[in-house]
Amino acid sequence: MKRLSLLMVDYSSLLLAAALSGTCLSITMFAIWFSAPQARFVLTVACGILVLVAHVVLFWHYARHPSPWLCQIVLALLSLGFLTLCLSAMQYLGVRDYRRAILPTVAAMAVCAGATSLGLDGVGFIVTYATVTALLSLIGVMFWIKGGHDRRILLVVSFLSGVCALSFGLCGAVLLVEGQWVLGVAPDNWAERLNSAVAVACMTGLGALTLSLHHLQAQIELKAETMTDPLTGLMNRRALTAFYGEQVFGPFMSVAMFDLDHFKKTNDVFGHPVGDQVLRRFAAVIRKYSRTGVDAFRLGGEEFVLVMSRMTEEKAYDIASKISVAFGTEVVATQLGPLRSTVSGGIGFGATDGTSLDNVLAEADAALYAAKRAGRNRVVAHNKASKADAPALRSA
Repeated sequence: MKRLSLLMVDYSSLLLAAALSGTCLSITMFAIWFSAPQARFVLTVACGILVLVAHVVLFWHYARHPSPWLCQIVLALLSLGFLTLCLSAMQYLGVRDYRRAILPTVAAMAVCAGATSLGLDGVGFIVTYATVTALLSLIGVMFWIKGGHDRRILLVVSFLSGVCALSFGLCGAVLLVEGQWVLGVAPDNWAERLNSAVAVACMTGLGALTLSLHHLQAQIELKAETMTDPLTGLMNRRALTAFYGEQVFGPFMSVAMFDLDHFKKTNDVFGHPVGDQVLRRFAAVIRKYSRTGVDAFRLGGEEFVLVMSRMTEEKAYDIASKISVAFGTEVVATQLGPLRSTVSGGIGFGATDGTSLDNVLAEADAALYAAKRAGRNRVVAHNKASKADAPALRSA
């Protein structure tokens, strides 16, 4: 009898430890969110943990004073808490189809409520444990498959989610195997005690990892800001150097440089706001051709660069020409009437034995100035076989 009492004390201690740990984590998350409101997934995590804390406190009370209504509330809070944590994982990973988690969980909660109202509280616990197991498994799978930043942190999240899912699954399996369809009290077995210990450890670990993920996301966003041109949203010169500064440019790589024709005159006549609009319009045109192997950058002012990989010289020239033609059809409305602008382009190519970004940029720049001398509003490709003083050029 004394041993049973000691076990109950230990069980109660685990529940209270879980509630205290969860409360501290939730407060920390709320504090982080107040200082960084854009980190909405942190707020969702804080709300989810707070719901689970309420579940633990009420479960502790239910273990001493069981009642059917309290049982329903306890089980609903458990499912709702882990559903909220699952939604926070979707927010962080950019998974927008929330229905895949919400609809099955709501359906399971309805089944649980129906079974519990009929006196089958054991069935209610089994259904809820199965729901939580599924939600935690979904979290683990999403971080395993979709995570693309620091794999070490994401794999630990997957592992902890999996361990926690297994512990809840064991709780449901014990009730199912023993056929405990009607309990009348809170379930108390080896799986429940194991689950309490595992849940405290895993939730504490997941809370700490959430802080790491927030820090990681903040670093990624800061890096993105430093490598993004604020006016056009394209990558900037720093990004070009970071991504291609050490790249060896082979025969199927090329760089196209673009320079908006008479852009200074556009600013002088129509004003800088119109000039900015023209720059954004060209960025929109060049962005249409950005895809895997084609990256667009704004170097500054009216200068843009397109890096093209895994394509022939003819294909690269075709893309650059299409950009030039497409931009020539763009019309910007101004107070002085509609404004059409043109762009000149020059293309430099990689070498069979490999060459550097600087060399290809120099070739593209030379071809660009040749396009300007030829009358602008055209694309010129550098000819490696030509002499420097008499280049053989192709023009649009």
